[in-house]
Amino acid sequence: MSGTLIANTPIAVDFWRIQKKRHARLFFLSHMHSDHTAGLTSTWRHRIYCSPVTGKILHHQLQVKKSLICSLELAVGHKIDLDELGLQTMTVTLIDANHCPGSVMFLFEGYFGTILHTGDFRYHPSMLQHPPLNNTRIDVLYLDNTNFSPNKKLPSREEATKQIKDIIKEHPEHDVVFGLYKIGKEKLMVELAKEFKSRIVVSPQKLELLNLLELEDVFEAGGGAGRISVVQESDVNRLNMNHWNQAHPTIAILPTSRPAKEWHKNYDVHVVPYSDHSSYQELQEFLNILKPCSLEPIVKHQMCEVLLKDYAQPLKKPLLEIKVPPSVQVFMMGLGCPERYGQGKAAKRQVVQAARQIPKGVVFEALEEHAHASKDLRGELQSVLNSCAAGSLCHTEDCTNRPLSYGPKKNDGKKGRYSILPRKCVPWRHIKKL
Repeated sequence: MSGTLIANTPIAVDFWRIQKKRHARLFFLSHMHSDHTAGLTSTWRHRIYCSPVTGKILHHQLQVKKSLICSLELAVGHKIDLDELGLQTMTVTLIDANHCPGSVMFLFEGYFGTILHTGDFRYHPSMLQHPPLNNTRIDVLYLDNTNFSPNKKLPSREEATKQIKDIIKEHPEHDVVFGLYKIGKEKLMVELAKEFKSRIVVSPQKLELLNLLELEDVFEAGGGAGRISVVQESDVNRLNMNHWNQAHPTIAILPTSRPAKEWHKNYDVHVVPYSDHSSYQELQEFLNILKPCSLEPIVKHQMCEVLLKDYAQPLKKPLLEIKVPPSVQVFMMGLGCPERYGQGKAAKRQVVQAARQIPKGVVFEALEEHAHASKDLRGELQSVLNSCAAGSLCHTEDCTNRPLSYGPKKNDGKKGRYSILPRKCVPWRHIKKL
């Protein structure tokens, strides 16, 4: 999982390697599993939008500054600017993803249409029975397709929980070790604690995290408190199984949809298909009701992409044909942005370097091709240019403080091409190379 860059927008979901894609400007975190935070560290310096629970875990685990964490309430539309001037905005709504504590789906609505990014999720019918998804046309769906395979049969969580309880009842004299990720399956453990009247033993570090989630008081750090304990999934191995069984008869349970390994049977390790991702049948139901116009699988797999094509409805206006508003293009370039470059000659050099690396997709086309453009569009562009000249977008020390007109540069030999930046901020020779 390397995250998602949504085409023709400054939006990035679970994507943190911005040195490769500099046009990403708005960053969203769906949940705190490690495969969705790769590249995110305490040195991160851009605002992150996430759920309140994820925000707490993010600061606790990765020490990201609280000032950069923007926690958004679920099931409420939030207006976010798509440029420096507020000319273009979008609405984002967070929806419970039913995956792990704090996990959410993102519903984006703006000039690009309506986009739903599921992150990791376990489908439940209630998701589509209430706003905002009960009566919304989805132009593009980024889908968690982890289990989208006709050959992969998964029970419901309730059925899987019953299987786990039966295994524990079959071993009344054994200690039980669960191999889990750092986050996830907390509700399962609370239910087992009540069923077997046992405290759940965890590490001190795990207990700190669980206290943030404000769960029921069934967890405890230190040995001897109960017969059920939790360790990292990777700690359930041959060496530890031998060690645990030397002290007391012990079984291990791995609640995961991944297949069992050969050695598991010989060491009393039980793999139960308890999954926090939607099953194939659940995904079919979700797609048949939602009827998205276009589908993008989050997990790239050729066979899966072929199967998913049958569930997409014809898209009247493909995302790739949607024109990015001029002010958003400036925002995506990041040129002249004070929070990114600051002021002075050193800032100017950074701007020039960034200009060289801007993808061709954000360079304006020839004016002749846009002669039919509306007065509103031209007015918006003039607004951006004037704001840049006034210092709203450009903060280099030798920027000209006068309104700029759009059009080709005189005597440059490149008719029809133009820059939306002051000539002295980014020399024309750098823009024309893009």
